[in-house]
Amino acid sequence: MERQNHHFLRRVRSLPGLASLLLLVTGVLALICSVIFTSSVLAFIGLGLTFWGVLLLYLTRERYVRSKLFDSTVQPSLEVLCEVVSNLDYRGKAVYLPPRYLKDFKSGIVYIPKQQDAKMPIVGEVSTEKAFSKNENGLSLTPSGLNLANLYEQELGIDFVRVDLKRLQNDLPGLLIENLEIARDVEIHVKGSLVTARFLNSIYEGFCQGTSKRSGFCTTIGCPLCSSIACVLSRTTGKPIVVEKNKCSETDGVIEVQYRILED
Repeated sequence: MERQNHHFLRRVRSLPGLASLLLLVTGVLALICSVIFTSSVLAFIGLGLTFWGVLLLYLTRERYVRSKLFDSTVQPSLEVLCEVVSNLDYRGKAVYLPPRYLKDFKSGIVYIPKQQDAKMPIVGEVSTEKAFSKNENGLSLTPSGLNLANLYEQELGIDFVRVDLKRLQNDLPGLLIENLEIARDVEIHVKGSLVTARFLNSIYEGFCQGTSKRSGFCTTIGCPLCSSIACVLSRTTGKPIVVEKNKCSETDGVIEVQYRILED
């Protein structure tokens, strides 16, 4: 009887693992189909399922995952999405929109204009429920770092819309270094409309080295870490944010990302 109960508990505990595996497999299949049928809808669905599958798998196991395994799982899905955006001929630099564009402050939108010199969308023109804006001049996506940004708020016990950049500079590095162990060292510098984030020996180091060589990836889709900081900045400043440039060193393990705060 005791053995049967133990076996039952093991099966119950494995259910989250099975669910995460199902999400992951379904997401990868959707991404493959999106390339075959050139479907942006399937790409967005596949990206979401893959991301949640990996995240759930990590949380349920409660143990560290090798960064190489993480990179090889997440990176292909984001690269496929980048390829879809490129094939749809969206050439503008991605803009992380502030909370006033959203119904829910915990959600997020990264807006990719059709043209490089396109004007900013107006409030109500973009939606988290629709991939295309009302005037079809831009593409609205869920940022790859949105869930990380929400995790930062949860761990710090604050809402980024209620803090300023100075507090962000003080609180966020400690969280990324000590609590989440995302990087060995983190620095955030603000100079005018430019914000520079510097990460040393980040768990996303291999990811960034692989994707930084892909044209347009950092300024459109971006890795979860760089994207999460952009989401945080858009909430804190209340203004649109773009990634100006990204530099990933292959020798000293430094990732340096420069963000620009845009005026409306």
